[in-house]
Amino acid sequence: MPKLLETIKCLDGKIFHLSYHQKRLDNSRKKLGFTDILKLQLTPPKQGLFRCRVIYEKTIEDIEYIPYTIKDIKCFKLVHSDIVYDLKLENREELNALRFEDADEIIIIKNELITDTSIANICFFDGKLWLTPSKPLLKGTTRQRLLEEHKIVEADISCKEIHKFSKIALMNAMIGFHIIENAIIS
Repeated sequence: MPKLLETIKCLDGKIFHLSYHQKRLDNSRKKLGFTDILKLQLTPPKQGLFRCRVIYEKTIEDIEYIPYTIKDIKCFKLVHSDIVYDLKLENREELNALRFEDADEIIIIKNELITDTSIANICFFDGKLWLTPSKPLLKGTTRQRLLEEHKIVEADISCKEIHKFSKIALMNAMIGFHIIENAIIS
C-alpha cells in the first residue's frame, strides 16, 4: 500500500490551513479503504518557516519539520505525460522522472491539456481572471481554498493556448499563490 504525504506550512509556531489538510488526509485514506478518523496533531517549532511533512496511511507514521526556503522559478518546460497522481504520495519517483535539466520546473500536459507542475498547481491570468486547469493531477489544498474563495476559476486550458496568458502563478501549501512575472515557457 502506498505511503501518503501531507505538506503543511508552519511559520513561527502557527499552522496554516490545517482544516484543508485534514480534509485531504481523510479523503485520501477513504480511497485506500480506511474509514476511521485520524486527527492531525502538530507541534511546530516556535521560530522560523517550516515544511511540516506528515507521512501516513492507516496511521500517522512520521512527522518532521524541515526548514523551508522558496525556490526561484522562472523557466518552464512543457512535458507530455499520462502520469496518474491523484493521491499525494511520499514516493515521487514518477513525477521526478519527468524533470528536465534545462528548466527550473515543468508544466505537465495530459491529453493536450495543462494539468500541474511537479511541485504545485498552476494558474494563468487572461487579463480578467486567474484560470486553473479543471483536470489537475492533484487537487491541492491551496487550489481548493482559492476556488472556494472565488479567487480562481477552473477551465480546460490547452497546451496550444499557453502563450496567450500574461501571467503565471504557482500555488501550494508552502508558497500560497505565487505570481511569476515574465515566465519563460519552452
